[in-house]
Formats: sequence, C-alpha cells, structure tokens
Amino acid sequence: MTETVDTAAAKVVIRETYDVEVNAPAPSSAAREKEAVAKPTVKAKGDPYIWGIYLIILVYSIVELFSASSSEVDANNVYSPLIRHGIFLLIGFGLVIMHQNMPYQYFKHYAKAIGIISLVLLLATSFIGITINGAQRAIRIAGFTIQPAEIVKLTVVVWLSSVLATNQMRKGVTTKGVVIAAAIILIFSGALYKNGFTNTVLLMGVSMCLFLVSGIQVKKFIAVVIVYLVAGGIFFIVKNSSEAADEFDSVAQTENVASGRIDREETRNNRWSRWQIFVDPNEEMTDMNRQVILANIAQANGGLTGNGPGNSRESARLPLAFSDYIFSIIVEDTGFVGGVLLMLFYIFLLFRAGVIARKCSRAFPAFLIMGCAFLIVFQALIHMMIVVGLTPVSGQPLPLISKGGTSIIVMSIAIGMMLSVSRYAVTSGNKKEIKAELSELPEDMQAENPTYMSPVK
Repeated sequence: MTETVDTAAAKVVIRETYDVEVNAPAPSSAAREKEAVAKPTVKAKGDPYIWGIYLIILVYSIVELFSASSSEVDANNVYSPLIRHGIFLLIGFGLVIMHQNMPYQYFKHYAKAIGIISLVLLLATSFIGITINGAQRAIRIAGFTIQPAEIVKLTVVVWLSSVLATNQMRKGVTTKGVVIAAAIILIFSGALYKNGFTNTVLLMGVSMCLFLVSGIQVKKFIAVVIVYLVAGGIFFIVKNSSEAADEFDSVAQTENVASGRIDREETRNNRWSRWQIFVDPNEEMTDMNRQVILANIAQANGGLTGNGPGNSRESARLPLAFSDYIFSIIVEDTGFVGGVLLMLFYIFLLFRAGVIARKCSRAFPAFLIMGCAFLIVFQALIHMMIVVGLTPVSGQPLPLISKGGTSIIVMSIAIGMMLSVSRYAVTSGNKKEIKAELSELPEDMQAENPTYMSPVK
C-alpha cells in the first residue's frame, strides 16, 4: 500500500516538473533581477509646500494688482484690470497643472530647440518690435503682445541645466560642458542687454549659482568669472565707442523722437547717477525722479502694518504701480510686515527647491528645479531691491504678481516644472527605485546628482 502511494506521488512530481519546464519555463536571472526592481513611485501630486507658496502668491497677486490698478480703471467697469489679470492667472494655473503632469525628461528633449527659437524672437524685437513705455522690447504675434526677454530667461535655465547635467564627470563638469554653458550665457546676456541691464545681471547670477550647484571645479569657476568680466568690459567699450560716433547723428535722433523711443543708454546713465546720490526728501518732483519719490512715499504710508488691502493712496499717482513698482503698493497696503512676509515666501520657495534637489539621484532634475527657483526668487529680490532703492531703477516684474501676460505665463511654467521634478524624480532614497529610474532614462540623463544626499530613513 505504501509502495503504491509513493509511486503515485512520484508520478505527480514528475508531471509537475514537466509542466513547469514546458508550459512555464523558469525565468532567467536577468528577468528575475528586473522583476525585483521596484518601479519609481510617482506622487499623486506635486510638492505640497511649493503648491502652498504658489497659491499664497496668487492671493497677493489678485488683491494687490486690483489695488495698484487705479490709473487703469475703466469708468464703465472698475474690475476690468482685475479681470484681465485674472484671465492670465487662470491660464497660468492651467499651465502649472499641465507641466506638473509632464515627466521632467520632456523638458530636456526640447530645451535646445526652444532656446534657439526664443533667441530669434528676442533678436526680432530690434527689427519688428513694438514700443512700450519708450522701449522696443515686445513683438506682436497673432494679435498677442509677447515679451521675448521673459521667455528667454526660462529657456536658458532649462538649456543650461541640460548642458551641465549631460557633461557631468567625477567631481566636476567637463571642460566642454563649461565652455558650452558659458557661451550660451554670454550670447543670451548680450542679446538681453537692450531689454534691460537687470535682465543680463539676473541671467548671469542664475548661471553662476547653477555652476556651483553642478559641482564645477574651483579653477573652472574662476575662469568663467574672468571670462564674464572680460566679455562685459569689451561689450561696454565697443558700445560706448559706437554711441560716441552716433552722438551727433541728427537723423537718428529725429527718428527716435518721432517713434516715441527713448535713448535707453542715456536713461540708464541718469538712473545710475541718481541712485548714487540717493533721493533728497525736499527735492522738487520732476519726470526724472517721480517714480522713486512716489514709491518711497507709498512705502512710508504703509508703516508697520499697512493701511489694508485696497487702501493705497499712491497707486493713482505712481507710474507703473501695477508692474515695475507693485511692491511699493504691497508695502503701502500690508506694511513692513506684509512686505517682509512676501519676501520670506519667495525665499522659502528656494529653500524647498534645495531640499528636493538634494534628494534627487539624477543631475538634471536637481539642476532644473534649482534653476527655476533661482530665476523666480532672484527676480523677486531684484524687483524689491529696486523699489526700496538698493539698486538703480530698472524694469523688472515681481514674479506672478506684476501685471504682464508673458511674465505670468513663463513663471507659471517654471512652477509647473518644479512640481514635475517633485512628482517624477526619485527622492525616496530607495535603491530599487533609483535603479529603475536609471534604467528608464537615456544615457545623456543618467549622470549622478553631485549634491545628492539620501534621505534618512
């Protein structure tokens, strides 16, 4: 009886072995290893802190734009400036969601092409541009007014992040990568100068920070700084020589007057001179100092806690209160406390980007989120410094708050890119997820993040 049972059992074992070998062959070692690798975790939504800061800034934007738009109010509809601004904010919100749902890899694929297109648009403003506030810095396409300078800032950040990530090497960046990155910055900075000197300073500042984040060697970083300084010196010498030759060109002067254009170089020199001697409270108000004096009065009216949203008194008199000087209206409405609080929100955005970047295992998403954060925060700080008198007067919108469709759309896309990194880049420190992310990325995106710090479990 026992023998029969053993034989039956043996047959069952033999049959099971045959079925496994023929119908379901054992997986290979490579297949077993692939199955053992966990898929990277994609968060349901972007980083909640970035979302929170973005929504808070939108509240500032809606309230303070309406307060600062007294000079633009239509007699038939007092809400018309707010409605126009709200439409752009709504479009921007949609772009944030759209880019948040796009894996960060897509941004690298199109960085170069979009960068070149933005440069062409920027150069085109010198030939087919329209004049706004005395400066030829915008073009009209299909009935829409576009400011290419705002587009260039973000496209250069993405392109630069791509170049630095592609040319990573052990303990630094390759010489080829440094040369390409520096050349991109010099070309775009020179093209941006006509659209405002602060744009050039902003772009160079962001690039220097990205060089440091990329882990560039000290000698190469110093070389880049020297190249920037030499190129800047040559540019100013050539430009001043050209202007001296054209100084007595009466035909050119007549054309500028007829077209309504302003000599931007003369304006820059006047602003620099006035900034050096500061503003005398007892000085008579003229067209040259009107913005600075009224901005100072608005901030003085705000005091510590402000007059309350919508109670600005200077918005009706201050030129460009809704754009280049909106921070002065914010301080007048919310006081010193409200102004400092807004500045801290921007700074916390940079801090949060740094936290996420340190957890990214790959270089490109880390550089991308930091580049976008540097751009937004540095532009905000430059705007605030101009308004409070720490730097010479220059047009620089307050990100996501100042009136201006192009600026709002570009900065919204930057926020969306940051949220995309927070969703799709592996930041968990899980080795299996890091390995899976690496296997799914093309070779030029596999460079390790030089600032990587695995989260403490």
